[in-house]
Amino acid sequence: MTRSNLFRAWRFIAMLLGLGLLAGCGLSTDAQQTRVCRSALPALNPGARITVERVQEGPAPQSLHIAYAAEYPNRPPLDRFVICRFAAAGLSPNKAELTGLATEEGPLSGASLYLLKHYYIDTPEGVANDPGSRADASVLEIPASAAYSLQQFLVSLPRTAIYALLAVAYALIFGLSGRINLAFGELAAVGSAATVAGAAIVLTSGGTSPTLGLAAGLMAALFAGAIHSAVGGYFTIARIKAVSTQPSLIATVGLSLFLMEYLRLVQSPVTVWLPPIWSTPWPLARAGDFLVSLTPITVITSGIGLIAAIGLLWLMRATSFGRAWRAYADDAKAAALFGVNGPRLLIKTLALAGAMAALSGMLIVAQYGGLGFAGGFQYGLKALIAAIIGGIGSIPGALLGGFAVGLFETVWSAYLPIEARDMALYAGLIVFLIFRPGGLLGMRDPTPRPV
Repeated sequence: MTRSNLFRAWRFIAMLLGLGLLAGCGLSTDAQQTRVCRSALPALNPGARITVERVQEGPAPQSLHIAYAAEYPNRPPLDRFVICRFAAAGLSPNKAELTGLATEEGPLSGASLYLLKHYYIDTPEGVANDPGSRADASVLEIPASAAYSLQQFLVSLPRTAIYALLAVAYALIFGLSGRINLAFGELAAVGSAATVAGAAIVLTSGGTSPTLGLAAGLMAALFAGAIHSAVGGYFTIARIKAVSTQPSLIATVGLSLFLMEYLRLVQSPVTVWLPPIWSTPWPLARAGDFLVSLTPITVITSGIGLIAAIGLLWLMRATSFGRAWRAYADDAKAAALFGVNGPRLLIKTLALAGAMAALSGMLIVAQYGGLGFAGGFQYGLKALIAAIIGGIGSIPGALLGGFAVGLFETVWSAYLPIEARDMALYAGLIVFLIFRPGGLLGMRDPTPRPV
């Protein structure tokens, strides 16, 4: 890339970081700490019906203040409060460890706190008796069917972003070279491992800020994904000059297995999970007792995916890299006559595709907590289906296909047996290839490029 394009790429990465920093300011209280603090209320008020009125930050650092009503039979409700102190905050693994508890009657003694934690809060009974927080009564009332459908759509947003970014990785490589790299699922796992490593570096440096942790994880994921994809793609795609695409396809299968085993050895078979962050639900609407909600981390992951998609479309339309990519994808020989360096362009495209795949891995960690060394295979397979449905080789088509697959999975899981969801997706791909083999936004010719 030229220096101006490199500057634009770093500006784009800064936009992603800025979104996380902006979203990290002023978010609600930690949901995991709130659950632990709420779980103590039934034990403090045996036999009472608990209604949580308000949850807010406490007077001291790493503390919560919960105002609630305790209603005993044949007695008026009592307005009470509790202040819970915790060992840490943010990304720290022991942030849900309760270290102190006080009520309007004063602080709980050390012995009482020990008994409360180990013989109630940490037991299945304590978890089951969590009274929850009162639903916000000021939200819009909508019909039950609309509320359920809206909730399912909101839940699908992170999944569609993940599939879309992975599908774009397939489209970038196939559109340029006519070859498929089957290792992108494992590159997403590389991105997730790098995200956890970046967050761990922040933790070992003494910081617990989720914003800084995810920012470090994002940078680590983009770098690791680009490097692994460029190096792996160089040996499995760029160096294999056979006219047939089959040798390269088989080589990428080997790369996929290599990355899977490589991750197993590097990060161990045990998946490292980040603690949940920014997961306190925001109420949006309701239908009776059913509350439609959205968590801050869902907004962040979906927003990062949207910005990445828009940035990639701009990159392909408005930069010299994008023009060279489109020219070489159209006619490689003519593009070479006009000065496009095909091998160098392929390495840049491999790095960009790997960064997109790793970004999807980072979103998986941010939204769901982690991804195992073998967990990327299923994501990669479904993203390949999304790329084919959208029109293999078409970047807007890959984004549309990712949205379609994510929405299909959500709708099927909401209304039909979830155990048959993947079978239905693969069967739908077969039907789609029969009637629309070129994809939604693929080539006009109904017969796709040979794979």
